[in-house]
Amino acid sequence: MTATVTPASARPSSPGAAPGVLRVFVGHRGRLLCAGTAVALVLGAVFLGGGSWPASLVADPSGPLDRAGDWIVDNRDGHPLFLYFLGHISNAVVVSVRAVYLVLLALGWAGVTAAAGLVAWRVAGVRLALTSVAAIGACGLLGMWVPTLQTLALMVVAVAASVLLGGLLGLAAGLSDRMDRILRPVLDTMQVLPAFAYLLPVVLVFGIGVPAAVLATVVYAAPPMARLTALGLRGADAGVMEAVASLGATSRQRLLTARLPLARKELLLGVSQSIMMALGMAVIASVIGAGGLGDRVYQALASVDVGAALAAGVPIVLLAVVLDRVTGAAGERLGAAPAHRAGLGWAVALAVTAVVAGAGRLSGRLSWPDGWTVDIAEPVNGAVDWMTAHLYSGVPLVGGTADWAARFTTWVLNPLRDGLQWLPWWAVLLTVGALALLIGTWRTATTAVLAMAAIGALGVWGPALDTLSQVLAAVAVTLVLGFALGIAAARSTRLGRALRPVLDVFQTLPQFVYLIPVVALFGVGRAPAVAAAVVYALPAVVRITAQGVRAVDPAALESSRSLGATGRQQLFQVQLPLARPALLLAVNQGVVLVLAVVVIGGLVGGGALGYDAVFGLAQGDLATGLVAGAAIVCLGLALDRVTQPTERRDLARKGA
Repeated sequence: MTATVTPASARPSSPGAAPGVLRVFVGHRGRLLCAGTAVALVLGAVFLGGGSWPASLVADPSGPLDRAGDWIVDNRDGHPLFLYFLGHISNAVVVSVRAVYLVLLALGWAGVTAAAGLVAWRVAGVRLALTSVAAIGACGLLGMWVPTLQTLALMVVAVAASVLLGGLLGLAAGLSDRMDRILRPVLDTMQVLPAFAYLLPVVLVFGIGVPAAVLATVVYAAPPMARLTALGLRGADAGVMEAVASLGATSRQRLLTARLPLARKELLLGVSQSIMMALGMAVIASVIGAGGLGDRVYQALASVDVGAALAAGVPIVLLAVVLDRVTGAAGERLGAAPAHRAGLGWAVALAVTAVVAGAGRLSGRLSWPDGWTVDIAEPVNGAVDWMTAHLYSGVPLVGGTADWAARFTTWVLNPLRDGLQWLPWWAVLLTVGALALLIGTWRTATTAVLAMAAIGALGVWGPALDTLSQVLAAVAVTLVLGFALGIAAARSTRLGRALRPVLDVFQTLPQFVYLIPVVALFGVGRAPAVAAAVVYALPAVVRITAQGVRAVDPAALESSRSLGATGRQQLFQVQLPLARPALLLAVNQGVVLVLAVVVIGGLVGGGALGYDAVFGLAQGDLATGLVAGAAIVCLGLALDRVTQPTERRDLARKGA
């Protein structure tokens, strides 16, 4: 891939090329569309007036949903669908998780620690081996050995299923434009639908326990793998693919020998993101009987014990860090070592693990020794109390965190919410359709408008606009910070290494753990809900942005340097334009991850749709929970269509 860069001396004095979205607005089509939208707004104000969504256009789905819930309860023990299909899935999940857990128990703490260190040593060297041993040992030192094994067994099965399902969906979307269009709303629904909204139907079908927890985790963790797999397959170097095709390779050979190897970085990032997402679901899954570390976190937070919650949350982060580093290093070394040497090394690692595990079993010390534990709950709770006492309102000159939250609510959230709710319903639909048409096609615009209309038809128009105001504010903050940090990390190896563990912590530390410190610092309301969403969505945006900027063809950068381009010109005229697919994916992930935390925001005063989803699960009200969840999905679908240009429009722009 090459890029033509005009030398600095030959460039006009105006800034660099405007982003593609700005060129759309100043183009002939954009001017016509803006003029038509303005005329339509004037006509709508004259003939339709203002007001919220008309009551006559609202459909009440509570009756059919209640009847569906009653049918599931009545037929769960005798219907063939449950006996011969869903029952087998449930049994397979239980057997798989139990088998992994029993293997871990049989290895004992010494065997598990040795296995973690030896696997890391084989794929990445001594440094990662020591890190893995220290991380596994820290889980025991914190007194969380048995819960750690329970969570690890659950995550092994859930991540394996997520990677398999996501890889297959991504393969289909990456090789077929039609499948990409079909799967896109499916993936949006899987990732945006709040866990609290689909936990109730999952529990109705599978009951409380491990199968429901694994299924909920897979639904949430598979989409990143699918999206990144499709991105990698579609971004394969055209020159390489043409060379392979010219050699007479079949479609299957081109896939296995060219597309998949070229997409290795995206595939590894997908595996990493699935691991992070799965571990991030550990606490939510504990609500429906998953047990393990998530259950310890949930119980501690129910008693407002931040220290105990952190003691259970830290092992979740450590597991995520170890699994992420090991999978990433394994992919980087894939095929690097000769087969016979690799086999000998693994045989030695397996033998050492067996010897260590056998020694532990003979000594009767399979469980972590009780005397080797450290209590961190008391000092952590003391630190939280100090932060609350000194930072909430006691910071001189700049004010405390409570003042910042109040200003953000008054100056940003309130005007945004009031402005959206002031707009007539038809004006909102028209604006959404116009924005989607500017960067998409008539099909995407129609989808966005229908998604917003479905929200009104569900009877939650007002709460949805309240949620939309919070989402827009959180996404704006997330993208500003995420793009800046991602670009900086891509251009500085040292900064990238420094940010990596921080991103791991933010992405894997369960939302419930940092929710109490957030509330202690910012109070209860919509501002802490936005803060929680930013913290959760930021790591994915930073990672994807950094990956996209790093993946720019070095030949294009070398060509620009040879023409005298400065570092700033290289960034804005070479790297960012060539990284456009990854940046768009980062925008998409920022939107869907912010929406995924809307429910968590409902727990701390965010209100609106998030509160309705939580209320539906707490009260066993299928209609309230699913309606709120469906509205969140429709909101995410509309935002996706407004922010994601279609391939057809991209080609048209390039031709223009």
